[in-house]
Amino acid sequence: MQDGIVLKSLGQVYSVLTKNGDVVSCTLKGNLRMKAITTTNPAVVGDTVTIDEVAPNEYVITNVATRKNYIIRKSKKLSKQFQIIASNIDQVFVLVTISHPKTNNTFIDRILITAEAYRIEAHLIFNKTDLYTEKNKADAVERIETYTNIGYPCHSVSLLDDRQVASLKKLFLNKVSLLCGMSGTGKSTLINHLVPGINRKTGIISKAHKKGTHMTTFSEMIPLPGGGFVVDTPGIQEFGLADISKYELSQYFREMNLYRDKCKFNSCMHANEPGCAVMQAVDEGKIAVSRYESYLSMLFNEGEEEVRYD
Repeated sequence: MQDGIVLKSLGQVYSVLTKNGDVVSCTLKGNLRMKAITTTNPAVVGDTVTIDEVAPNEYVITNVATRKNYIIRKSKKLSKQFQIIASNIDQVFVLVTISHPKTNNTFIDRILITAEAYRIEAHLIFNKTDLYTEKNKADAVERIETYTNIGYPCHSVSLLDDRQVASLKKLFLNKVSLLCGMSGTGKSTLINHLVPGINRKTGIISKAHKKGTHMTTFSEMIPLPGGGFVVDTPGIQEFGLADISKYELSQYFREMNLYRDKCKFNSCMHANEPGCAVMQAVDEGKIAVSRYESYLSMLFNEGEEEVRYD
């Protein structure tokens, strides 16, 4: 037996990177499949697993080590089950575009709240700055100010600029990094820069709808030259929260934590209660209206929204 890391899963077949550098195809031991009660996938990208060679060049995953964290979403087809996108992540990068396509704030905040819940460092990459109009620039400045003020590092780049790309690459070295973003925000282009020669296909932006073409169909962990891994995820248009109740939601909004304990009622949901310190902070400009609107969207509409793909 030997340990390895799951790089990719396609149905019941897993690609596992062993400690000696080989990538082998594995199936899953039967009793591990039975343990997947609330999640659709018992082994996921990023998992440390134990594999056993049961016949020449035939490997089986016999154990999945305890995960230090993971990013999870609601299953697209099974509403009562969850799907783990990837595990054992050091940092999440959310690719944001002001236009072509436009990334809405609620999408960004859903990923940030999920990362916050599982104590994963998160960064925002504002891509396609070369396409900015004056209005786009003002929008970008406002958003960057909002997220910087609450402690999220923001990086403005054009992936056409080699110097900016070189600076961005340093953030990925020797880390396990998850890339998230709507279709068309530049994930495949960024990966092509991070891993020369991988030649990921890049999508075309629809002129009619200004949305990207969905190119990646599954999560995959890719080794980086110089050390570390990047996890490519499907182009998600809606990122549904999972495993976070509406009663605990506000604690994952960093700025709300400064005011939650000052509310008149301990059970305050920060929606329409009298004496709500969070709502007062919004009125006074201490909490961004866009973030508060994201909170209300998640609080009241979470059960109705699904993960949607192009």
